[in-house]
Amino acid sequence: MAALLAATLAGCGSSPPAPAFTATLTSPTNVVLHWPADPAAAGYLLEYANAADGPWTALQYLPRGQTSYTHPNLIPETPFYYRIRSFAGPVSATVTPGSASPSEAAVPPSAPANLTATPAADQSVHFAWTDRSADEAGFLLEIRRPGTPDFAPVEVTDPDTTRCALSLLPGEQGSAFRVRALSYGPLSPVVERTTGKD
Repeated sequence: MAALLAATLAGCGSSPPAPAFTATLTSPTNVVLHWPADPAAAGYLLEYANAADGPWTALQYLPRGQTSYTHPNLIPETPFYYRIRSFAGPVSATVTPGSASPSEAAVPPSAPANLTATPAADQSVHFAWTDRSADEAGFLLEIRRPGTPDFAPVEVTDPDTTRCALSLLPGEQGSAFRVRALSYGPLSPVVERTTGKD
């Protein structure tokens, strides 16, 4: 009896589990997605499809602190399926276009190395790095815009790629960049919402 009472009381003190991945239709053609934060994640990959079995399209790579996303202005009377997964992976040292190469002292052994960011005349930046991981799912270029404390995903490449280019938007000059060797967490359950009439 004492063991049963102790187990019951222990269950009373625990907090409820985090809410699952959800999709809410907030207007006939807007879906708002919510998911629980994953403290081990560097960010999230949000995907959608118009059929339960795909094909799946990357909707957005999202930073670690974001736990909701609005998918606006959708096609009326159409099913939309969503899934999300966390991503992580070792990151390179941080560079600023045109600056000297950073120190690699604190970079993990499997992180991209020797990252360079070369400004071009057309307001783009050309990136190159050394691939030191054997099994990455791809590489993610991340930006820290001037005046912001955190990095955000801006470009994804295929595995074994060691170059990419990015056209800078107004206000992105002077940004800092890094490259992440991507690894993905498990997929969430799929959620579905069918849009209404426009």
